[in-house]
Parts: sequence; structure tokens; C-alpha cells
Amino acid sequence: MRRVRVRVPASTANLGPGFDTLGMALSLYNEVELSDDGEGLQLQVEGEGKAELERAGERNLAVRAAQETLRDLGLQPSGLRVHQINRIPLGRGLGSSAAACLAGIAAAARLARVELSTDELLARALPFEGHPDNVTPALMGGLTVSAIVEGRVVAARVPVPAHLKAVVVIPDLKLATKRAREVLPKQVPFADAVFNLTRLALLLTGLATDRLELLAPGTEDRLHQPYRAALLPGMEAILDEGRRAGALATCLSGAGSSLLALTSGDGEEIGRRMGERWRHEFGIENRVRLLEIDRQGLVYLE
Repeated sequence: MRRVRVRVPASTANLGPGFDTLGMALSLYNEVELSDDGEGLQLQVEGEGKAELERAGERNLAVRAAQETLRDLGLQPSGLRVHQINRIPLGRGLGSSAAACLAGIAAAARLARVELSTDELLARALPFEGHPDNVTPALMGGLTVSAIVEGRVVAARVPVPAHLKAVVVIPDLKLATKRAREVLPKQVPFADAVFNLTRLALLLTGLATDRLELLAPGTEDRLHQPYRAALLPGMEAILDEGRRAGALATCLSGAGSSLLALTSGDGEEIGRRMGERWRHEFGIENRVRLLEIDRQGLVYLE
């Protein structure tokens, strides 16, 4: 029997203006262990989404990604044992699906004794996700920019200050990416497109040069957050609460439903104020996580 275990971080996409291109890895991790053992599929899930993911069986995203990769690489074991340890909540804009498919692909390739390059891993993950903004930081770590150029993912890491940390407010409210995309317009005003380009430039410059005063204006957005606010009661008020509590910047995490605040301090007071106001004023129960920026990305544990 051969066994492989991988760890993949959560990720937050967009960071305001970087729609479908920016992503940043966070220190919240899923693990997937594969072994060619027994007969048929044996699936065990611990943690977030346990009942839903075990019930999915072969439709489980990590399982589908692993099985498809094994077939493509010419390995079809009579039995496959999949053990998932999930710490990333599902449907909260923290890259749970990116972590699942990437873990399944990477673990399956290692099980098949095939070393896939970064480009090959991204290419295999893209069909499962449809866009690379979460899988790229989950694989490479840190802050990444990515785009699909002539059918392939082109990605690079962007420097991030060592002292930068994340506060994530996670509501008890799932928001499917499909639903969050349905509310977006097919066209946007030219002025809004220009606005986002200027904010994205400020954000990347602020992060690369440690100009922290650029982060607040640099995370402003007109392309997706104003439209998604209708799906999240109190979103704008809670983001504002985070800034007033001392956050360097706040934004929607990915497509939601989590909210993100960036800080160079411990972030506890920021998280407390955001969480309490969301709960008391808007009736949204939530939990707060204080996270580091993950700088390793996907790691093979064994």
C-alpha cells in the first residue's frame, strides 16, 4: 500500500478591485490523504462539511479530482481510501473548492509517482474551478496575480509585508459562488472599470512597497461588491466598522460570505467589533478567525 498526504491553505480572492485575478493564501488548512487500499472508494471526512461531503461520495470534489488525475496518469487502483481533514468552511469565500480539487490532484499525482509542475497542477485544477484566483495562491502561497492567457494559467507572486495579517469574519450563512455571480451585471460603466484599475494599482503598490496608507483606497471596488451587498445583510456597515476599529483595509472575501480585514496588529479588537455588530445589529451569527498570510502554499506532508 502506498500513502500520500497533502496540506492546502485557504485563500481569499479579489481583495476588492482584483476581480478574478488577485488571491492570497491564509493560514487555515485542509488535508487530504490518499492510499491505494482495499476495494472501491472508502471516504472519511473530518471537520467542516463532514456530512455533506461524505454523502457526496464519488461526487465529492477532492475525490473527483483525484480519480480523474489517476485515470489520466494511467493508475487505476482497485481500491482508493480518501481521508479529508477540513478546516476551511464551505461556501464562505475562503477557497474550500480550490483547496479540495488541488489537494486531490496533487495527492493523486504523487500516489502515481508523477511529479507535476506548477503549470501542470494549475492546468488540471482550472476546469474544476473555472477561474484561477483561488487555486493559484493555494498552490503557490502568498499573494498572487493570475490570468488565463491563450488557454493557460499565467501566474506570479506579489510581495506582501511580513507583518500583514488577516481578520476573517465568517457568518453562519453559505453563499454559493454561482449565486454570487448571478447578481453581477453583464456590462459595467466605463468609469467603474477605470476606478477599479486605479484602485488595483494602489493596492499592489501599497503591498509591494509597504505603503500601508494605500491599502484602504486600494481595496475599494465597483465591479462586484456593490452588487453582492444585496446578498449579505449589513455587509457595507460591517466593513466600515472594521476600518473604524483600526483595520488597514476591509473587503468581501472572494464571492462571500466571509468578510476580510487586513491589519498589522493582532486584529482581536477589529474582529470583535465586526463580529458583534453583525450579530447584534443585523442578526447574523458569525465566528472570527485571526490568520497569518500563508507563504508556503501546497505542502506534501508524506
